[in-house]
Amino acid sequence: MPSQHMIFAETIAREAGKLLKAEFAKEHRIDFKGEINIVTEVDCLSEQLLIQRIRQSFPRHDIITEESAGRQTGADFRWIIDPLDGTTNYAHGYPVFCVSIGLEIAGVIQCGAIFNPMSDEMFTAEKDGGAFLNGALLHVSRMKELSRSLLATGFPYDIRESEENNIDYFIALAKKAQAIRRAGSAALDLAYVAAGRFDGFWELKLQPWDTAAGWLMVREAGGMVTDLHGNIYGLASPHILASNGTIHRQMIEAIASAKSC
Repeated sequence: MPSQHMIFAETIAREAGKLLKAEFAKEHRIDFKGEINIVTEVDCLSEQLLIQRIRQSFPRHDIITEESAGRQTGADFRWIIDPLDGTTNYAHGYPVFCVSIGLEIAGVIQCGAIFNPMSDEMFTAEKDGGAFLNGALLHVSRMKELSRSLLATGFPYDIRESEENNIDYFIALAKKAQAIRRAGSAALDLAYVAAGRFDGFWELKLQPWDTAAGWLMVREAGGMVTDLHGNIYGLASPHILASNGTIHRQMIEAIASAKSC
């Protein structure tokens, strides 16, 4: 049986997702946090909804979120939320985005929910309890060869300014894999690795709200998550590499061959 926290995370993720879908076709106000890093008024509406629901049900829990200060007092329970992962897609009317919610208890991610409202797909996971899609158990792919693998990645918002921009890694892996997709939502990319749709995923400079729920899902679906060099991954890690496990070493070797390593 799902825990109380898992049921709650799924409930509020679905509620926020319905809001995103209802507002999707409307004209949006867009503000720039950086040269290409944007936020819409719907990001903020979704975030306000999630924070309100968490504070109503768990007033002593901490919250870390993308668009506001949230609440951080050092509590053992910390909700890590992305109210709209895929904002650029959303603002352009490209229907690939999600709500991502993870719950960390005493420093360990215990449950997560990623909801894609456009496809009505709810990905969930609990530590030591498995990963699921709309209630059906998930397992990572069984692909053993990188050359036949479908990978996913993304590029950091400072791609125009920083030399650490993933382009060298992309070139190295594009020459080794069957194909690479860049859909614009790290949380969904991780959920798709858990579901076996992607065989592997890597990205640089993500934030805790991008990876908390998806990281757990990949592991609970039988996959592997490290940093780009095979070291232990944590929410403070600068980079992430997730895979079905069987191609993990091959991805690390391809990354190590990149010019920027």
